[in-house]
Amino acid sequence: MLRAALFPCLFLALAGVAAAQRQAVGVYGLWGAFAEKSRCYAISEPQRTARNNPRGAFASVGWWPERPVRGQVHFRLSQSKRSGSAVLLRIDERTFQLVGGGGNAWAPDARADSDIVAAMRIGLQMTIETRSERGTLVRDLYALRGAASAIDAAAIACAQRR
Repeated sequence: MLRAALFPCLFLALAGVAAAQRQAVGVYGLWGAFAEKSRCYAISEPQRTARNNPRGAFASVGWWPERPVRGQVHFRLSQSKRSGSAVLLRIDERTFQLVGGGGNAWAPDARADSDIVAAMRIGLQMTIETRSERGTLVRDLYALRGAASAIDAAAIACAQRR
């Protein structure tokens, strides 16, 4: 049942590129893998957000074969963050500080991307926390079931496009 609900939400979350250009690689647990002309990515929506995901929050790991970008994490938050507020990512017992602005957050560098992806591969759940523009706590919770398979599928899809 969750799989059936995952696809429409993923497509809506990534609106902007024509659906005909996007190829579904597969659904793995609560994560999906997709390929487009210039990028491939693994993506999931949060299991729980502060406000029912009105902004189309998601977590993704992307590859751009034409650029030297591989395994880059990106998070769209369920609410825009307050300027100056830290964004913390917790994967089981590990904590990472992200950078970002508005409603988006990323790892600060490629090494942090690699560390986060490694933790996602073996983790059970992931939480992103910050303060909203109004000062309320923003907490988006993700299940990591299927993340490793979706990440692998997206990486392979982009490797085949070279």
